[in-house]
Amino acid sequence: MCPFHVDVFSLSLPLSLPLYLNKMWKKCLRPVTTQGSQQTQPPQKHYGITSPISLAAPKETDCLLTQKLIETLKPFGVFEEEEELQRRILILGKLNNLVKEWIREISESKNLPQSVIENVGGKIFTFGSYRLGVHTKGADIDALCVAPRHVDRSDFFTSFYDKLKLQEEVKDLRAVEEAFVPVIKLCFDGIEIDILFARLALQTIPEDLDLRDDSLLKNLDIRCIRSLNGCRVTDEILHLVPNIDNFRLTLRAIKLWAKRHNIYSNILGFLGGVSWAMLVARTCQLYPNAIASTLVHKFFLVFSKWEWPNPVLLKQPEECNLNLPVWDPRVNPSDRYHLMPIITPAYPQQNSTYNVSVSTRMVMVEEFKQGLAITDEILLSKGEWSKLFEAPNFFQKYKHYIVLLASAPTEKQRLEWVGLVESKIRILVGSLEKNEFITLAHVNPQSFPAPKENPDKEEFRTMWVIGLVFKKTENSENLSVDLTYDIQSFTDTVYRQAINSKMFEVDMKIAAMHVKRKQLHELLPNHVLQKKKKHSVEGVRLTPVNENSLDLSMDSDNSMSVPSPTSAMKTSPLNSSGSSQGRNSPAPAVTAASVTNVQATEVPVPQVNSSESSGGTSSESIPQTATQPAISSPPKPAVSRVVSATRLVNPSPRPSGNAATKIPNTTAGVKRRSSPHKEESPKKTKTEEEQPDTETSTTQPETVQTAASLLASQKTSSTDLSDIPALPANPIPVIKNSIKLRLNR
Repeated sequence: MCPFHVDVFSLSLPLSLPLYLNKMWKKCLRPVTTQGSQQTQPPQKHYGITSPISLAAPKETDCLLTQKLIETLKPFGVFEEEEELQRRILILGKLNNLVKEWIREISESKNLPQSVIENVGGKIFTFGSYRLGVHTKGADIDALCVAPRHVDRSDFFTSFYDKLKLQEEVKDLRAVEEAFVPVIKLCFDGIEIDILFARLALQTIPEDLDLRDDSLLKNLDIRCIRSLNGCRVTDEILHLVPNIDNFRLTLRAIKLWAKRHNIYSNILGFLGGVSWAMLVARTCQLYPNAIASTLVHKFFLVFSKWEWPNPVLLKQPEECNLNLPVWDPRVNPSDRYHLMPIITPAYPQQNSTYNVSVSTRMVMVEEFKQGLAITDEILLSKGEWSKLFEAPNFFQKYKHYIVLLASAPTEKQRLEWVGLVESKIRILVGSLEKNEFITLAHVNPQSFPAPKENPDKEEFRTMWVIGLVFKKTENSENLSVDLTYDIQSFTDTVYRQAINSKMFEVDMKIAAMHVKRKQLHELLPNHVLQKKKKHSVEGVRLTPVNENSLDLSMDSDNSMSVPSPTSAMKTSPLNSSGSSQGRNSPAPAVTAASVTNVQATEVPVPQVNSSESSGGTSSESIPQTATQPAISSPPKPAVSRVVSATRLVNPSPRPSGNAATKIPNTTAGVKRRSSPHKEESPKKTKTEEEQPDTETSTTQPETVQTAASLLASQKTSSTDLSDIPALPANPIPVIKNSIKLRLNR
């Protein structure tokens, strides 16, 4: 008998696949009674904020398709063996016993009455994918330690940490006490576990404690409320779906699909695990009697037609009068500009997708449409489930890319540096979206090891790739694109936070470069570029979007059948193919910009986040909630020509009050017409003006400004982000980064 209390897993443990299939077939093959012999049945429980779309029961064909879906999912490792699942339960049981022992010891040290000590309790709860019952092989476990009121957070990070350290099964123990949600991370007998802490205002912790009770939040500090939020949201989701097993299998399929299609990353502006779970839960509410094969299809139907930014809600928000901030666009103006709101069902309700940008939403909506087309074929027996999980080749999707490289001298510093850089990439995407010439900036959530700049130097490098789609030019042969401000704003933000948090070390660097599709092989591993899988667009009809007249020749090849991830695009052949060669090769006349290779730390420039919205996409009768305030679409720019140049120059300090300080614009949807820093954009030379049919890639000699001179300049500059009181004493190279592209037709 496992020592762990069963209620923690009563909703978490999924049925075994044979039991699930047996239950499913019984439901599918249930005989249909005639109207005269039909017995009176109690009305079906209502889920969600609207009536269901369909109450239809599954048919035999649905069961067959579900069985095929399960067989397709198995090779991807989304199902854990029963033996491994029991091992997790045993480990959590041991951890739960450790928590109870530790709380008793704390109670004795604080001289509590013996009667209280005997019943003081304490408990480990789980949340996330494990609690939902959709964890995969080798996945970590998110856990929460709940303690009574006399146990402090400081006790958790001292005495409990020391107790864990004494356990022989515990490896890689580390505490992150200063995190937004403080956590202890460890590996317990080979299973990675993250443990949060919450102290409730209770004298004892009962075994049947229900964390969904809003009254438990009274008199708690904000860190405890944040720690409780994961469990509360997960438990609410499980209580708001009609059939947990159908929900789980559908969610496994959707999570695998999202990961395979590179749209699974909350930190980079796509959706994280809890957001995907809420979308699947809403689909289950709308089709309460459907099984997994139908629900996967309906998922794509519902959310390819969803009129964003209407929010997705699993239940009506409830006010608890605890004065905690909740998502409410009627009260909070900033909430009105969230582009794809998916609202957590537990108080305090929050938008789990506040990181979503115009570009990431466009990418996801297009993927929903592609998924609908594929599942339409599957339901008509014209396709197989394997087609849904084919990974498209991101590196064949676009013609232009921005490559970001983060480097650090040691592996430990690289982990910290990469984490910070990755958390800020969405700021760069937002800045690129505000560029008047860019329609879409699609970041690949997967990072890659980067080749060393100097083989003889110890250096750890990581890179990310961002695909770009440019606006169509009307009545013009050329397009001018200046990315100087966009790149600098991003790098300045990263360096500023690293320095302020005292994480920055010498030789931590960010590099940015523009490359074309055919030059990616110089940077990326061969096995990544050798993928030949492409989106299937058979049966997909893409509707043009009026406000985004896209230039098809700028992001598609005549060899590609992959549409760019926006509803406005179809592939078309290029007028001329080919690309410039490597940096050491002659550059022939081509149709796209040449490689612009800049590796530099940047002169700080204030950053402005993007908050654009393109509104709804369909009028189909999918149940929606109140529409958010409309946001105007960006104006069409008048484009005439383009320059491609890279210059490294010495930055000069700007005096206080300089117009270069960007004031955040509260009106969403406005494109930036050019770099706001005219003095930062080197003038075009006569040679550049007279070369409309060729590309240029010029690099001026690098001028480095050390930290000493930067500190001196701070005395005269109060608006510059480099005005930071605690720069490291070691010299830091500060290089001005200018990236301009010449895109000739």
